Amino acid sequence: MNKKLVLAAIAALALTLPIGISTAQEKSSATYRQLNLFGDVFERVRADYVEEVSDKELIENAINGMLTALDPHSSYLNEKNYRDMQVQTKGEFGGLGIEVTLENGLVKVVSPIDDTPAFRAGIQPQDLITHLDGEQILGLTLQQAVERMRGKVNTDIRLTIRRKGRDPFDVTLTRAIIKIRSVRSRIEQKNIGYVRITSFNEQTHKGLVKAMEKLRADAEGGLKGVVLDLRNNPGGLLDQAVAVADAFLDKGEIVSTRSRRKENAQRFNAHPGDLAKVLPIVVLINGGSASASEIVAGALQDHGRAIIMGTRSFGKGSVQTIVPLPGQGAMRLTTSRYYTPSGRSIQAKGIDPDIVVEQSKVEPINPGTRRSEADLRGALTNDSPGDEPKKKDKSKKKDTTAKKDEKKDEKDAKPKVSDYQLSRAVDLLRGIALFSRKSTD
Repeated sequence: MNKKLVLAAIAALALTLPIGISTAQEKSSATYRQLNLFGDVFERVRADYVEEVSDKELIENAINGMLTALDPHSSYLNEKNYRDMQVQTKGEFGGLGIEVTLENGLVKVVSPIDDTPAFRAGIQPQDLITHLDGEQILGLTLQQAVERMRGKVNTDIRLTIRRKGRDPFDVTLTRAIIKIRSVRSRIEQKNIGYVRITSFNEQTHKGLVKAMEKLRADAEGGLKGVVLDLRNNPGGLLDQAVAVADAFLDKGEIVSTRSRRKENAQRFNAHPGDLAKVLPIVVLINGGSASASEIVAGALQDHGRAIIMGTRSFGKGSVQTIVPLPGQGAMRLTTSRYYTPSGRSIQAKGIDPDIVVEQSKVEPINPGTRRSEADLRGALTNDSPGDEPKKKDKSKKKDTTAKKDEKKDEKDAKPKVSDYQLSRAVDLLRGIALFSRKSTD
């Protein structure tokens, strides 16, 4: 590929500028001069760089440099990266159904996903995968190992498993369609629903609906509130963010987007129907909550539908459009900014929580021995039946009990690992539920 061919391949850009005739000639001339500069640099690199570089690599790097210089979120995706991105956003792929990590050069199973080939074959957390189809994993990156485990549906792969307490063994699995689980849920303190959304892919809204149904079925005495955890959620698909916010709103605007051209502005509105049925909601956010997460938090905050708790979010208020380039991957281009229902742009600002709660480590404090009213000489007794204070045991066993209490106090005083922000959210919802119940009594 010579310089003339390079210029011919990209010179068409100069012919599509929507400007006046007189200005067009000047602009076109300036553009061609810049393209000529590009061609000179391209030829010099091809000829004199210390190592040989393919023309394809040079062109791709040049395109990527052009896009990444615009903002941190615009970029070029080659064919492989484009396929990987499609897998992430689609939320399903041909694979085995295991969440894995890398440990000492081997693939370690974090958890098998329910109702997948790995789950049905009895793959367990903490299992170590040492070989794939007889070839050892040692030396591969985690991404390389994952790519080998993924593949066409209905094809087989043999895993060699090392499990504590038994000799290594082989398991042959048949790949199937695996759906990425972006929504997890559980019950906190008997009747508070907890929903964790890790990303916004094509499966997120469906996962949310199923999670809410299960929470209602599992809650003791009925669901009293919902914690929506968006911490460290980097975002994802705009339409899924809109769908999640819509799930908790009956009406009103969810988000609007504005680009360079006014005619391309868009508004997304909520539809009737509240998945939480007016139950109080707390949304947890932090500095890792970005983009689609901020759309949901901002919409629920502006409409007063949820209390936002945690720390300020990341502040990514721009929308990227994926533009496929046939046979050449795609480009991710920032095309608009988004605004919350009240008209706020959170670009580089983020969402400020209604209640700021830093993640903290909680330690109980040993208060020591304290006297109470019941310890005072001549104190009046309690005249309510069944509420008599317990008398202290003044027998010799007191010393033994005291020693046990001291050991217990020492044990309790040690730091306990807990999710402080989640605990605060659950306490708030329980308080709201208690207040509402007393108000209606």
